[in-house]
Amino acid sequence: MYNRQPPDPDISLVTHGGEVTLLIDGIQAMQGWESSLMRRAADLLTARGSCFLEAGLGLGLSALRIAGQPATRAHVVVEKYPKVIEIFRSEHPIIPDNLEIVHADFFDYLERLPEMSLDGVFFDPELPRAFFENKEFVDGFMPKITAALRPGGAFVPMFSVDGIVPDAATCTAPPGLILERYMRFFARVTVERHPYTAYQNTRYTPGVAGEAFIFCFYR
Repeated sequence: MYNRQPPDPDISLVTHGGEVTLLIDGIQAMQGWESSLMRRAADLLTARGSCFLEAGLGLGLSALRIAGQPATRAHVVVEKYPKVIEIFRSEHPIIPDNLEIVHADFFDYLERLPEMSLDGVFFDPELPRAFFENKEFVDGFMPKITAALRPGGAFVPMFSVDGIVPDAATCTAPPGLILERYMRFFARVTVERHPYTAYQNTRYTPGVAGEAFIFCFYR
């Protein structure tokens, strides 16, 4: 349907001085400083229900948190790149029994999701920024996500940051854009503000420190 992601990018995990970065074709796809934000987002997602789906594995911070909740019966993470899965499994050789990692394109996976089969979707795939800014693209996949959610089900996208987002950012966006992008598909939304401190070399936030916003949309 869409030429969404490069088919065979260069992927590596870089650790230096306590800093952890997942690189995809030289782009900072995820960094370890995001851990507190990812865990809080996972907690909001899993406040009710037991079956969850996640787009994009990254460092697995949210995946492990979601699967680790006492009420979580099943959590499926869909990851396009085998190398990302390989890195995660090498860092976490033992994972919860309720965590399933599927090697697939998330947008293809959506096509076979049963309606009202999920209690929540965590959405944080590494995509070119232009796709998130393309209303036609968003309008194409979001109805499939909402259809898969049970009434009251939650949708949590990548956290938002306050300020002018650098050109190097892909998924990161200011709060107003997140609302414009997703609110029309849901009945209500909650927003939490959290301070963050990134790495000195982080290229996808307006500064090393600032305010982040976690959105949780409800069907």
